Amino acid sequence: MIWGITLILLSIVAVPSLLLSKKPNAEELLEKIEPYQGWIGIVFCFWGVWGIISAILNLGWLTSAPVWWITFLAGNIVSAGLGFMLGSGLINKLFLSNRQDARAKAEELRQKIAPKQGKLGILGIFIGSWMIVASFLYSVA
Repeated sequence: MIWGITLILLSIVAVPSLLLSKKPNAEELLEKIEPYQGWIGIVFCFWGVWGIISAILNLGWLTSAPVWWITFLAGNIVSAGLGFMLGSGLINKLFLSNRQDARAKAEELRQKIAPKQGKLGILGIFIGSWMIVASFLYSVA
């Protein structure tokens, strides 16, 4: 359930226009979060990568709960992607500052994903919601 809740929160941070259209005073909250957006992104990027690794290590779930395993993997792919989008500036600064080739590739990847950030955020909200429901249906995690 925690995976779903955190994915929904990450998606809301990643798609501020969606939140602003629903709640006009949300801009103040988003301005408070903005300085920490890079760190939030890094944490969720690593969280998502760890979730992908966990899904691969738990391939046995495919026989007992295939829907949960697919949901878990998809949610963590979205989490890693959104985390990378939000934290890419800080990731480049902290981890790739000495390697120009890696930095250029990371920026190229970000440019490819950037137009899809809104759709990825909305997908994250749906997958996060389903992860919460699925965690009750399939008590694997």
